[in-house]
Amino acid sequence: MTLALSQLSKTYPGRDGHPVRAVLGLDLLVQDGEIVALLGSSGCGKTSTLRMIAGFEDVTDGSITLAGRRIDTLPPDRRRVAMAFEGYALYPPLTVAENIGFGLARDRRGLSRKDADKRVQDVAEMLEIADLLAKRPASLSGGQQQRASLARALARDADLHLLDEPMGQLEPQLRAVLRGRVKATLKARNCTSVLVTHDQTEANAMADRIAVMEAGVLQQFGTGAELRDRPANLFVATFFGEPPMNAFSARVQPDGLHPADAPGKAIALPGVPLPDHGVNVVLGVRPHHIRLGEGTLHGSVISNQWLGDQAHVVVEMRDKIVVAVSHARVPLRVGESVAFGFAPEDTHIFDASTGRALAHGMQRP
Repeated sequence: MTLALSQLSKTYPGRDGHPVRAVLGLDLLVQDGEIVALLGSSGCGKTSTLRMIAGFEDVTDGSITLAGRRIDTLPPDRRRVAMAFEGYALYPPLTVAENIGFGLARDRRGLSRKDADKRVQDVAEMLEIADLLAKRPASLSGGQQQRASLARALARDADLHLLDEPMGQLEPQLRAVLRGRVKATLKARNCTSVLVTHDQTEANAMADRIAVMEAGVLQQFGTGAELRDRPANLFVATFFGEPPMNAFSARVQPDGLHPADAPGKAIALPGVPLPDHGVNVVLGVRPHHIRLGEGTLHGSVISNQWLGDQAHVVVEMRDKIVVAVSHARVPLRVGESVAFGFAPEDTHIFDASTGRALAHGMQRP
């Protein structure tokens, strides 16, 4: 089932009389069977978007179309949308089994009671809560309640599945296991799905494509590789990726870029399509592309941490902090001076005033 959001906007009344614009003109097309993640920090508009799709928030402007029918004018129970709530929203008088199977009674489309019970059992086993089916929500931990809410959504035969921070309360090891299981289940059933998360790892692990949002505006929509390698703007570049992209303010001069934090230094970037001389830009370099021990820039090591499979080295250049990542141990001591640099093909150039990407390595956006 294809989901289309067209110029979708949401405005809330503000306490001071000024409207709060939570979502601004969002255009998004989710293909049949695709899993899309809405990724962003708190307050970026991702949950408001999800709640408008589900019907729990009115649409201020725009439209929502699901499987060729407009649904933003329909009540929630007529949209055929299943939602796993961040706040669980379980029914206290019902057992876990009854909570999971609650939606099946309405939309099982000829599913027998035996088959419905099996559906509940299977999804509970997949989420490792089969031993809790006879219990009631009040006796469960937060993580168990979250899995029961997720199970209720996954059990349904819905046209669209909405997952709002579905694993935020789970311990890391269990979360890693369940991500794979939930994605496999959604793919096996060809479930069109929208996932809301602030966790980049979760978005990368579960989603086919990721929509990065900030201040109610869609910043970029693409695969994880596209967001990492060809960010549309400086916000996406420094938000997506762990650790974040290093960013240097610089001015274009005839001999290359002159970083603001390294007066007198010129960085030659042969082959990179730079703007005209005198233009202010931001030079971006991913931490794993920083080359320690070579280059024209210098700084002092203020941290060198070995994380078991990679080293994170933090270098201070005047007031600028630069992070480098290596998959081998780096023999540098805190306080030691080190040169560093990067290859032209590993750089990203952004307009200093608008943040718009101007170049990725040797290519224009």
